[in-house]
Amino acid sequence: MRVVRRTASAAAATALIVAGLSGCLGKGDSGSKGDSGRKGGGAATGGGAVQGGVTVASADKPVAKATFPSPIASGATVDIAVLGLKTGGRLADLSISMTPHVPNGATQRITPYRLNGETSLGVFLIDTVNLKRYLVVKDGSGHELQTDYVTTNIANDQPGQLSFTFAAPPQGVDRIDVQIGNWPIFHDVPITR
Repeated sequence: MRVVRRTASAAAATALIVAGLSGCLGKGDSGSKGDSGRKGGGAATGGGAVQGGVTVASADKPVAKATFPSPIASGATVDIAVLGLKTGGRLADLSISMTPHVPNGATQRITPYRLNGETSLGVFLIDTVNLKRYLVVKDGSGHELQTDYVTTNIANDQPGQLSFTFAAPPQGVDRIDVQIGNWPIFHDVPITR
């Protein structure tokens, strides 16, 4: 029960920080750079529809995708798609979708946390040019600007969209590796500036 209270507090704090950060973007930056489509815990909704509090991924073509096994249940898999990495000012927003395929999945709660074996999703950007690893940025209260992957429900066989905010990689870095959970790295994901 303690996690639920923290999640509600984190969602409220994140909403305030995101509103403040959108004012920090430089002149010429607009909401199309990824700052206007946020809801609650940092979830981007740009191009996706919100159904029952979960953002359903848009039909836009992903920049990378793969299917991996999931420890949530025997025979379970998850399709992971990197929908895009867009910079806006000093921040970069990573949008991904997860589509679980869980046998008898309709009878159990499916979250990204459970799909990853009930461990931290640990989403990172890996800059192979400058040999840096980018972590999700935190607000003034120490809450990470990302979708709450522990409590976010995703319907079985339906894509759910998640968003993560990082410090923007420097100019000259046009592609970056993306680590999501315990699954293999997505290499050379393009950065949209």
